[in-house]
Amino acid sequence: AISADAIAHGSTGAGNDQVRFDAAFRVLAPGATVLTPIRRQALSRRDETAWLAERGINVPEKTSRYSINRGLWGATIGGVETHRSDGVLPEEAYLLTASPDRRPTEAECVQIDFDRGVPVRLNGEPLAPVALIEQLASAAARHGVGRGMHVGDTILGIKGRVAFEAPAAVTLIAAHRELEKLVLSRQQLFWKATLGDLYGAMLHEARFFDQLMRDLEAFLASSQRRVTGTAAVRLHQGQAIVEGVNSPFSLMDPDLAVYGEESSMWSGEEAAAFSKLYGLADALGQRAAAKEDSHAALGR
Repeated sequence: AISADAIAHGSTGAGNDQVRFDAAFRVLAPGATVLTPIRRQALSRRDETAWLAERGINVPEKTSRYSINRGLWGATIGGVETHRSDGVLPEEAYLLTASPDRRPTEAECVQIDFDRGVPVRLNGEPLAPVALIEQLASAAARHGVGRGMHVGDTILGIKGRVAFEAPAAVTLIAAHRELEKLVLSRQQLFWKATLGDLYGAMLHEARFFDQLMRDLEAFLASSQRRVTGTAAVRLHQGQAIVEGVNSPFSLMDPDLAVYGEESSMWSGEEAAAFSKLYGLADALGQRAAAKEDSHAALGR
C-alpha cells in the first residue's frame, strides 16, 4: 500500500499515459487524491518551459521542441514532425542510434543465449538482465539498429504517431522470435503471437490489472519452457539480422528428415498417400461447389 494523501503526475490531457497513471493510482492508492497540474491547466510544452525558466531551471531547446521519453529499453520522440502522417524527423532529434554517416562499415556479430525465453548471456558472458540490455543496446546503437516510426491507435480513440529508438529490444525480439520458430510447434507459435498481441494491446491500453492479464501471463510463461538456446545476430547498417539459432530442444533433425531433400522416416509411397488424403477435403469441397453451380444454372 502507498501511504500518501495525494499523488501527482505530469501527463497532458491528450495522451495515453494519463489514463495509465490514473488507473494504476486508483488501484494501488484508492484513497489518494490524484493531482494533474499540466492536464488541469492545459499547459503547453512552451508554457512549462517558461514556468521552469522563471524559477531558474533551464530546459534544453531540444527538450522544449520534442517530447522525449527515455528508459531502459530506449526512447520515444514526439514533435511537430510526428503530428503529421508524412513528417520526417530530423537527424538531430535522435538520441541513441548512430546516423547513417557515422555507422561502422564493418558488421558486428553478437551471440545471445536464452534460458526459457530470457536472455542470460551476451557473447558468452553471463550478465544480469539490465547489464545485458545496456551492453547490447550500446552495440546495436553504434550500427543504427532500432530506429522506427510507429502509427497506432490511442486509448482516447485517435491515431497517434511517434518515433522510437530501441536498439536492444529490436535485436532481442528478432533473436528470440527466431529461436521460438525452432522449438515451438505451429499451434504454439500461432497462439503465442495471438495472445502476445492481446497482452501487449491490453497493457498499452491501461488494462494491466484486469485478471485476464494473469491468465495470459501464465500461458506466455508456459510457452517459454523450451525457448532455450543461442542466436547469432549480425548488426550492420541499421539492421539486426539473425544468421542462425540452435537449441537442445530443436524440432529440426537433419538425421531424420531434410526439407525438400530426403527423409528416413517415410517412403515415397507413404508421402504420396499422405498428399492424397491431405487434399481430400478440398477435392470434395470443389465437387460440391460444382454441383451447386450446375443446379443454379438449371434454375435460371
